[in-house]
Amino acid sequence: MTREETVRRYYELVDAGEYEQLVSLFDPDVVYERPGQTAITGRSALRAFYEDGRPLSDGSHELHAVVPDGDTVAVRGTFSGRQDGETVSFGFADFHEFDGELIARRYTFTDRDEV
Repeated sequence: MTREETVRRYYELVDAGEYEQLVSLFDPDVVYERPGQTAITGRSALRAFYEDGRPLSDGSHELHAVVPDGDTVAVRGTFSGRQDGETVSFGFADFHEFDGELIARRYTFTDRDEV
């Protein structure tokens, strides 16, 4: 898979709730950063976040732009789903930094306080 394909696959897997496969796209020492939140470090912590700690649910990502540039793939899109029991729709920008074929670092930016 190309890096762009890996990132597109990530969104397919998160929307499908396929967290075992999703986590396999990431480096064992992955770091996932979100403004105002504690960084998530390592595959086991990442999986725990998606299974139990993620405030978003029952939704899907619409990708508007996927831009590979060297070791980074930038994504701009819209998430529509539920957050804390309420229907939400908001824009996001994600940056996935690769080490080889795996995502080693991920950054998420939204107009929401917590995702």
